[in-house]
Amino acid sequence: MTSQEQDPSQRKYRILRETDLRDYLAGLPPIVAQLGGSPTDWSISEVGDGNLNLVFLVKGSHGGIAVKQALPYVRLVGESWPLPLSRAHYEHLALVHQARLAPKLVPAVLHHDGPLALTAMELLEPHIIMRKGLIAGTRYPRFVDDISTFLAQTLFFSSDLALTAAEKKQGLAAFAGNHALCKITEDLIFTDPYRVAEQNRWTVPYLDATAAAFREDLDLHVAISRLKLKFMASPEALIHGDLHTGSIMVTDRESRVIDPEFAFYGPMGFDIGAVIGNLIMAYLASTGHERSPGERASFEAWMLETIEGVWSEFSRKFLALWRSEAKGDGYPQSLFSGEAGAARLEAERQAYMARLFQDTVGFSAAKIIRRILGLAHNIDFEWIADEKRRAISEARSLKLARTMMLEAPSFTTIGAVTKAAREVRNWQPDFAG
Repeated sequence: MTSQEQDPSQRKYRILRETDLRDYLAGLPPIVAQLGGSPTDWSISEVGDGNLNLVFLVKGSHGGIAVKQALPYVRLVGESWPLPLSRAHYEHLALVHQARLAPKLVPAVLHHDGPLALTAMELLEPHIIMRKGLIAGTRYPRFVDDISTFLAQTLFFSSDLALTAAEKKQGLAAFAGNHALCKITEDLIFTDPYRVAEQNRWTVPYLDATAAAFREDLDLHVAISRLKLKFMASPEALIHGDLHTGSIMVTDRESRVIDPEFAFYGPMGFDIGAVIGNLIMAYLASTGHERSPGERASFEAWMLETIEGVWSEFSRKFLALWRSEAKGDGYPQSLFSGEAGAARLEAERQAYMARLFQDTVGFSAAKIIRRILGLAHNIDFEWIADEKRRAISEARSLKLARTMMLEAPSFTTIGAVTKAAREVRNWQPDFAG
């Protein structure tokens, strides 16, 4: 009996390097058929540029696969920050769930090995990480339709609007153990950027005063704490949990959402806000990637349209699902019979979406702040070589994010958000002179 044929419960975790991975995959007939050729001829390259895991691209004569293995620690930091391997289990569960609810918008799972915390998936080519494309000024005409469909369908169909109470609680139980990943979010997004934390960093010296001000801003501390409580105590739907432009792969014809290892039942606005917040950062970083003033003006106009489109299309699709597929225990139809009941329920739907938009605005702001003053930063800014230019883009983003977080009720439409982004785009911080 080969190691691949053993009872999985009897196998032990080990970190796979190229030779180990080649031998392991050679023992999986479906994978061998997918790749084609002799295992000795397969090309294997480790390409993981994220914060947590190993990612391998494996190519044979017939095709390729992507292989992701969780490490027992945070890759960005090292062995001093241990992390449970169980996150690979939750990522696999989430991918299966998302593939059922949003077909062709996530990579297909080809193989999963629990003891090794390893998942083999279809190789997405010629897709690239969306964040890198946006830095280059590339437009993606399918993105708004794809991401709004993904959000509407995965969020609605895992919510109380679509599920019975028993079904929802079963889902909650299935993902309740992913608390270590939630703890990362609770600390790195909702706490550390607002206090002295060893791993915080920012563009010095330009943002020193801003970082200090955020650590003393009690109004901001209250606002972020309310969002943190919402994150911890509002299991509205199964959320991706880390849905940014670095976890979306794109071409001009399609989009795929990857890396849902942070998945758990949380507030819907966190996922939507993560997308919008990252698009706002890409927009405000764009000027730092210009080779000549104004050369990216049309791209930036497209970015603003995209931000607006994400919310408006999500809202339209989510409401359409609520009107046609509401089979859950939330808002039982028996309480809203007749013409008057239908009208009242529709008014409540609109009020629900207004509340969800307020959550989205706040979570967008939280995602922006953590990427500039916390541990893990975005290459949208980091790839701006001139530190002063980078800091100007970051300062504009922080100014907008603070306003969005503290004055969320004043942003009643997505157009109000893009208007504020357009205005702050021309604001000059004190150090810019």
